[in-house]
Amino acid sequence: MHRTAVFGILFIALCGSCGPEGGTRYKEWSDYGGGPDQSKYVDHTQITRENVDQLEVAFVYPTGDQVNYRFNPVIVDGVMYVLAKNNSLVAIDAATGEELWIHTNLRGIIQRGVNFWQSEDKKEKRLLICLNNTLQAIDANTGKSIMSFGNGGYVDLKQGLGRDPATFGRATSTTPGKVFEDLIILGSAPGENLFSGPGHLRAYNVITGELVWVFHTIPHPGEYGYDTWPEEAYKYVGGTNTWGEISVDKDRGIAYFPIGSPTYDYDGADRPGSNLFGNCILALDARTGERLWHFQTVHHDIWDYDLTAAPQLITVDHDGEKIDAVAVASKHGFLFVFDRVTGEPLWPIEERPVPASDMPNEQAWPTQPFPTVVPPFNRQLVTADDINPYFPPADKAKWTARVTAAKKGLFHPLSDQYEVVTNPGAVGGANFGNTAADPRNGIVYVQTQELVNFYRLKKREASPQRFGAGRNSGDTPEAFARGKALYAQHCQACHGENRAGIDGLGTTLVNLSIKVNAAAFSGIVAVGKGRMPGLPHLTATEVAAIYTYLTPEAQRGGGGRGNRDDDTVELPEGPVVASGGVPVDLPPSGGQRMTDYPGTYTGPRSEYVETNNWGLGVPNLLTPPWSLIVAYDLNEGKIKWKIPLGNDDSIPDSENLSMPNGSQGKGMVVTSTGLLFSTCLDGRVYAYNTDDGSMLWSTDLGRNNPGGLPAMYEVGGRQYLVVCSVGSLKDKSKEESDVPKGYIVYALPKKEK
Repeated sequence: MHRTAVFGILFIALCGSCGPEGGTRYKEWSDYGGGPDQSKYVDHTQITRENVDQLEVAFVYPTGDQVNYRFNPVIVDGVMYVLAKNNSLVAIDAATGEELWIHTNLRGIIQRGVNFWQSEDKKEKRLLICLNNTLQAIDANTGKSIMSFGNGGYVDLKQGLGRDPATFGRATSTTPGKVFEDLIILGSAPGENLFSGPGHLRAYNVITGELVWVFHTIPHPGEYGYDTWPEEAYKYVGGTNTWGEISVDKDRGIAYFPIGSPTYDYDGADRPGSNLFGNCILALDARTGERLWHFQTVHHDIWDYDLTAAPQLITVDHDGEKIDAVAVASKHGFLFVFDRVTGEPLWPIEERPVPASDMPNEQAWPTQPFPTVVPPFNRQLVTADDINPYFPPADKAKWTARVTAAKKGLFHPLSDQYEVVTNPGAVGGANFGNTAADPRNGIVYVQTQELVNFYRLKKREASPQRFGAGRNSGDTPEAFARGKALYAQHCQACHGENRAGIDGLGTTLVNLSIKVNAAAFSGIVAVGKGRMPGLPHLTATEVAAIYTYLTPEAQRGGGGRGNRDDDTVELPEGPVVASGGVPVDLPPSGGQRMTDYPGTYTGPRSEYVETNNWGLGVPNLLTPPWSLIVAYDLNEGKIKWKIPLGNDDSIPDSENLSMPNGSQGKGMVVTSTGLLFSTCLDGRVYAYNTDDGSMLWSTDLGRNNPGGLPAMYEVGGRQYLVVCSVGSLKDKSKEESDVPKGYIVYALPKKEK
């Protein structure tokens, strides 16, 4: 970055910190993750370490359906916006739960949250939503769609990516973007198969829907980083996307993006080079999309070690100076820390040699970056000594033999000749929702899980339709039969043979078509939801076949023409003001997908897929604990404390050190009074002392798998904590009606007047 640019940004920051927001910062939960910086930090003082154990349920807003939401509410000016009632956006009074309006039937909407914008005078308020490859705006005051936004009320997100929209499927993310000034900044989740769409970053005007800027994460000719790829890689490589959480330095106007892996994740034969901007933390000018700096945490990724967790913006004491820094946690267990403005590491990061690949045409990068001072938050090597001592002898012997025979190491390249075992694997470490901070005091919190991967490659099946077919390619008897077989192979272990779900593993899929349409289902399968990992290796045809099998009762469409099926959807009770979003007229979602390299391509081809399903069939392989919260003091670059997360009653006391694999919580809230709240998939909410990690309070929600990030807010002088709890019943002796299901809101008891 040029020195003059740095000085300019510093000047803006100094002026911005004196602005009108100075006294209100961290007072509202006005965005996914709390606010622009994604710190999940609130400056409310009513709930303290001394009284947190007095929290009680203030009210419950029931979701009123069987959908397993993973939603982070937004609360502004006493109004809470939630997702409920068969994918409806609902505005409720944040102090009482009274419904204000319902915009129903938004099937295909991003399930993790929405973006909120308001004018300076607070009269105009908008919710920005992504729905089935479109961006739409809803009037937050009335709940009605804003028809002047975009083209007849929507923006087609498959346009403007530099590639024929018919050749790829998804163009939306599964996580909300970020509002900055009058812009909505978006990532995407195009999938991880060969020839998935590109993950370019974009910003749109929140009033008009006009595309303001695009940053090519797979560089085009003449752009920075183009020489780190084969020529014209931007024409066939996909991914390299932000499907996780974007953070914004509002004062400086800098947006920080955690970038994912290029496609295909595990075979990079067709993309020799370091592959910028894959697996980077990337700082862009939020107003223009200009690159300010980047750092690549994995070169030429072939392990699916994409970045997803929100970069944390903190201020630290470093070498006698106050430094505004950014810390990003990775799937492979590292915390990388940089000067927020210049991108310089606060402590040295070394390039160390790693093994070469023995696969034909694979050119694994010879070195990888390792932080030298800040310790990792996960174990990063698996040996026979790490096998869970509580396994029965036969199981322990089986896993010991498998670990002993496998190749080991964090960056050992994959092979079709032997297994490679790593920890954390592709769905271990830190994932979306798993970071928070005390931004003023330089403390970062990471939720993490010790989830081992056994990797192995195999040749792809040669099929001209393996990357997708037409719109109704799943709607045949043959597809139904194939879908049943694919379901048994990939889904049945968690969702049951009868699709009714298995407690603690997977939700019911009965009446699936009522909950999600085909387009939304495709997105969930690709990138995952809750504790379910994505299955990006499944082709579009295979996903369509599974949906066919799961929805025999449905009259399915491609989902590409919007969501206007009001005549077939029963409207919920309450103040319904609109249904289905805006009328959308898009090309069919199938189309002629890209199934081969461009005709001018003469290089090696990606020919292998990874076969071992991310290690999810390995139950708690390692010695416990398996899920943790790790607190870093980044004034010193050290771990302040580390505690197990979770306390499952089904595990004997000798093992009861944390929740099992795949079950770390999905969110935290940090308070200025020294509390850290965390959800956990054991069905509890915990409050910890930020000084030492000691537990001060917990409550049992009565259900497994609380979903989404929790949120904290204040209305009328009363402070509230809200948690989305929609999982299955923990105690099967109880009735559904006996256990609250929905948005559970906690507060201290009201004082007697």
